[in-house]
Amino acid sequence: MNKRNVALLILLLLAIDQAIKIYVKTHFYYGEEYYVFGLDWFRLHFLENPGMAWGFKFGEGYVAKFILILFRLAAIIWGTFYIKKMIREGYAKVFIICAAFIYAGALGNLIDGAFYGLFFEKSDPALRNIAEIFPSGGGYAGFLNGNVVDMWYFPIIDTRLPEWLPLWGGNEFTFFDPVFNTADVWISTGVILLLIFQSQQKKDQKISDKKKLKYTESNRTIIKID
Repeated sequence: MNKRNVALLILLLLAIDQAIKIYVKTHFYYGEEYYVFGLDWFRLHFLENPGMAWGFKFGEGYVAKFILILFRLAAIIWGTFYIKKMIREGYAKVFIICAAFIYAGALGNLIDGAFYGLFFEKSDPALRNIAEIFPSGGGYAGFLNGNVVDMWYFPIIDTRLPEWLPLWGGNEFTFFDPVFNTADVWISTGVILLLIFQSQQKKDQKISDKKKLKYTESNRTIIKID
């Protein structure tokens, strides 16, 4: 797999991620929810996340966010060189594709945190306003201080636990609860596929090694008759 194809794949994944985020940011008010195909468990739910993927936070305040941005930037720089190394050394296509998914996801969330504060009006949950892009009064935050746009919500199970259950009885229970974005999907897909194929590769290698042990050196010697 050459550099051009990898770059095109990353750009495609990044474009899909950013197109969805920009649409949601400029068409939904903060907290607005839309039932996709009328399904209760498949929703678009607009939230903004100041922290990490899947709604997690890396501490509070500007310093924590700045450290997170620097961490993402370092990961992108390292990822750029590592993907080049994988291509140069002829890694299997599936591993390069997995790396491209992870890279595109990380870059997508980095763009949110770095630039969205400059480009967009604040989405105020109290006002329920629809945010403008490139507002005349400027964005809602400075460089590297924007929020990540989240929208995918899959509450497949949404119920109240029975009262007799120890500790959690009577509490609301939702699965799957986090609201996430397309970049998170790219990262998770890349990591999961990488683990699956890496595990399969190790299994195949062990099988191959066992087969080799069944043959002696004499079995593999080719006798040439002049």
